[in-house]
This record gives sequence, C-alpha cells and structure tokens, in this order.
Amino acid sequence: MEFDLSKPQKLLKDSAREFLSRHCKPARVRELMSTETANDDELWHAMADQGWTGLVIPEEYGGLGAELLDLAVVCEEMGNACLPGAFQATVFSSALIDRAASPKQKAQYLEAIANGSLKATVAQLEETADWDLDAINLKAVRDNGRLLISGRKLFVPDAASADLLICVATNGEAPVILPISKGADGVELKPMPAMDETRKIYEVQFNNVSVNAADVFGADGNARGALVHATQVATVALCAEMVGGMQWILDTTVEYAKTRHQFGRPIGSFQAVQHQCADMLLMTESARSASYYAAWAVTEGAPNASTAVSIAKAYCSDAFREVGNRGVQVHGGIGFTWEHDLQLYYKRSKAAETMFGDATFHRERIARAVVDG
Repeated sequence: MEFDLSKPQKLLKDSAREFLSRHCKPARVRELMSTETANDDELWHAMADQGWTGLVIPEEYGGLGAELLDLAVVCEEMGNACLPGAFQATVFSSALIDRAASPKQKAQYLEAIANGSLKATVAQLEETADWDLDAINLKAVRDNGRLLISGRKLFVPDAASADLLICVATNGEAPVILPISKGADGVELKPMPAMDETRKIYEVQFNNVSVNAADVFGADGNARGALVHATQVATVALCAEMVGGMQWILDTTVEYAKTRHQFGRPIGSFQAVQHQCADMLLMTESARSASYYAAWAVTEGAPNASTAVSIAKAYCSDAFREVGNRGVQVHGGIGFTWEHDLQLYYKRSKAAETMFGDATFHRERIARAVVDG
C-alpha cells in the first residue's frame, strides 16, 4: 500500500474541506442540532451533487465506484466540520444493501441513495446495546410468505429523517435483514436522549410489522457476512470522521495556546501546555494512520482486515476522548461553555466512542483473533 494519499485523494480532501467550510459553518451546525431531526435537505442534496452519497456505490447503480479510502478522506473533513445528519447512517445502510440485496433491490435503493433522494438507517441494537450479531433477539416470524416482527430497537440513528429503515432481526439461527419503508404500518418512533445532539437517536417500536419474504435482504443465505462487511465499512468511515474531529480540536487548541496570554506570555510557551499539544498531535496522527490502513485492508480484502478495523476503532475511541480532554485542559473553563464550539466535538467523541463497539469491545475481538490464530 501507499503510505500517503494520492494526488486525486488530496484534491478530494481539499475540495471537501472547502465545501464544508462554506455550507456547514459552526452556526449552521448549532441551528440544525436545535431542530427535531438535525437534518438539512438542502445540504444533503448539495453533498449528493458532489457525489459523496454515492462515493463507494458501484457505478452500475449510479455511484462513483471509488475506494473506501476516498470515502475516509471525505468523512475526515465531515468530522472536522462536525457535520450533522444521516450521512454515517446512510453509509452503513448502503454498504449493507450493496452486499445483501438482489440486483433489483440494489437498483431500487442504491441509485436513490446515490442521487440524494433517499436516506437510510440500520436498526440493530437492543436492550443490551451489544454490537455482536449473536446479541440480536428480535424474532422474525414467517407467516404465509411474509415475515412479521414485534419488539423494539434502541439507539437507532436518524430514524426520523430516514426514508428506509433496515431492521436486523433473527430467525433463531441466523440474522434476517428487513427493509421497511418510512411510514410503514406498525412502526413507531420515540426520540431518545443523546450525548451528540447533531445526531438524533430513537427507540423504534415494531408492532406486528409485516415484510414480504421476497423483499428481505440476504436471500443468498449470507446475511451475517453482509452485516460483518457493512459494519467494517461503516466503522472505517466513523474512525475517519473521528480523526477529523481530533484534528479540529488540535488545530483550535494550538491556536488558542498561541493567543491566550498568562503572566505576560502566551500559554503555549509553557512546557506543560506544549506537552498536552504534543500528545494530541501524536494521538491524532496515529489514529489517522490506523484508519487509513483499515480502509486499505477492507478494500483489498486483506486477511487481517477485521483486526485492522478493530485496532483502528479501539484506538480512535480512546484517542478522540483523550484529545478532547487535553483540549479542554488547555482551554480551561471556556472549553466547557456552551458558547465555545469545543463542547460540540467533545460530545461527539463520547457518542462515537460507543458506536460500532467501544475500545473494550474491539480489544476483545483482537484478543480472540490472536488466540484463534
């Protein structure tokens, strides 16, 4: 692999930063997080026009067919801008559709995602909040050519703004992936308290919801494999976004240390502050390296791809939180105030820490991979 971005990837990264600096300013982020869904249709369609919603969707379904690393560099800039809304949820959904759906279903859903006319989310977590597929207990019961589900899912991101809800259930032996359209009979949404208000989460109650068996994803019998791959793609995208958040905190903190004076000199001249900034730089660059490598490993189908993703997520989960801690330490009291934007990134670090499994979850996976050889 190359250990640097290609020239087109650098241009993509620069264009993403320039676009988001115009369309996703901190004031706009605050406006959106105060709404019920944190969704901006105008911004969503503008991102679709940039090709971002279809970046890794195959060309035959209206996407650009780019590599996962291309998506990672865009997500990094989204993290730098603290982008609100359903982009991450839709990335997870599109990766799942691409792996699990039939060609007809892919044409139906992926083309709509690529052109910006459809947002989607995945309902997987239940009361245990465990990302392990074996923790899924919601049953899908067969009934005259249809599948019925009754129960609830928790912590479902952006469910109110999604046009397609993909429910992960079980038939008692294997996962079952059920596409459910917005407004379907028997589906009730209830907002849940969220640490990161730029991404709303919901409890989704299913009351005898019926799905045609022919519409179920994963009819080839490998629903589990599709879920594993889609989760890897979404986790890499999230890790890249976390790196972007770390970079924002680092840049903002260093600038503050240059301009804030104490005892007649910039606080950045004090060794203790320099050590904090140096630690932040080390963690940010290490997280970037781990995320980029994981993106390459998943794209290339490397034997260690799963471990690479777990290493990236375990490191980013800890590093984003610690970079936020050090940023607050250097800023002092102002870093905790509502008026300063640092609190937006700190809250996102805590929400992202647990999404797709926290550091402990992924260290256990790494340990099992080592033991299993």
